[in-house]
Amino acid sequence: PTERKTKIGQVSRNAGTMLSSISTSSRHVLALTKSLAIRGLATTTDASLKVGSTAVHPPRKERIKYFKIYRWDPEQRQKPYLSTYPIDLNDCGPMMLDALIKIKNEQDPTLTFRRSCREGICGSCAMNIDGVNTLACLCYIESPDDKKSASSGKATKIYPLPHMYVIKDLVPDMGNFYEQYRSIQPWLQTENGKSEGQAEFLQSKQDRAKLDGMYECILCACCSTACPSYWWNADKYLGPAVLMQ
Repeated sequence: PTERKTKIGQVSRNAGTMLSSISTSSRHVLALTKSLAIRGLATTTDASLKVGSTAVHPPRKERIKYFKIYRWDPEQRQKPYLSTYPIDLNDCGPMMLDALIKIKNEQDPTLTFRRSCREGICGSCAMNIDGVNTLACLCYIESPDDKKSASSGKATKIYPLPHMYVIKDLVPDMGNFYEQYRSIQPWLQTENGKSEGQAEFLQSKQDRAKLDGMYECILCACCSTACPSYWWNADKYLGPAVLMQ
């Protein structure tokens, strides 16, 4: 009996030691959890102060700009009219062409206009914006030097190139313009044909320099449609764009 009591007492002491260890470990786990939680909170707080973080920011104030766009559809049998479209400039690119694309994609898919390169190379998006013939892809909605101009409340008016027949909306009929350009045979021509055995025409640097100032024309027709003489005599007068060639 004495030996059994000794063993029971030893087991009790071992059990007490284990419980004490478990309690100590639990306290360590709780302390570690609290420490990690505090560190995580601090990290989150620090991250929210950094630029480019995913922290929630208050919504930006809307910058609404209105565009009045010339509309005419020959199939609708109605007179031309202006449609007004509002755009939040915070969600739009900087160019007039960005605004037109946004309107077509999000508000009115029937809006028709030409576009292609978006780099001022093709001349497709030529139109009249606030009374000036220009390319929509190169025309800023607001001047980079005056950010208040776009939100002044004044609507931007967009028309097709003036004094040309309109196919639909902002698309003018360029048939006469291109026919005039074709009529002048706008390619290099030689006075004499190739000599016997000649493989190609050689061009000197001096001859090449003669083309500077002429070949850069992208045939957007902005200059021709801004010329009063071309307005009244487009069937006879070739216009500045074609004459330059």
